[in-house]
Amino acid sequence: MSFVNFKKKEVQLKIVYYGPGMSGKTTNLQVIHRMINPTARGDLTSVATSGERTLFFDFMPLVAQAFEGYETRFQLYTVPGQVIYNLTRRLVLRGVDGMVFVADSQWSKMAENAESLANLADNLALQRERLGDIPCVLQYNKRDVPDATPLHYLEYLLNNRDVQLPTFNAVATTGEGVFETLNMIARLVLHRFLAVNKHKEDGVRELVLV
Repeated sequence: MSFVNFKKKEVQLKIVYYGPGMSGKTTNLQVIHRMINPTARGDLTSVATSGERTLFFDFMPLVAQAFEGYETRFQLYTVPGQVIYNLTRRLVLRGVDGMVFVADSQWSKMAENAESLANLADNLALQRERLGDIPCVLQYNKRDVPDATPLHYLEYLLNNRDVQLPTFNAVATTGEGVFETLNMIARLVLHRFLAVNKHKEDGVRELVLV
């Protein structure tokens, strides 16, 4: 969904938070929204039900000065965790520039983590994308729970690949690891945007990271 508006001097990029239900996707966005400078963020829109924290998606435009002379707008979304809303997941993923996979560290949630990551790969394949081709960061959330799964097992289950994804430990309810995760995915998205577009319009080629 990356888009450059040369007239308004804006670059728009889309980041989606993915993961099983109640893993902390919405909490990440709530913390970001609460702690960031109000002048640099828009409204946080959330549609919730009693059975699922986010029925459709959360959306929050975040403004940053990433390119010299341009305003960069990151559009942050989450997807519903329940499988019955998979069509909504696919819709939210359209045009994604980067992803944060929020895993639940509770031992009882390991199967759901694995299923959700496989579902992400399947949904990307439907739009002719591969998990390894789009910037993605793994966040191991809820590291404060008594039955937290050992990190080496989480790595084996979710990050057992030739090129490993960046990972961050988090306790999203307290803000721990939330901005570290966001900063990393933003950096990866920005660098990929430049790499993909360097041979396109003259204006894009002239963009320089601040």
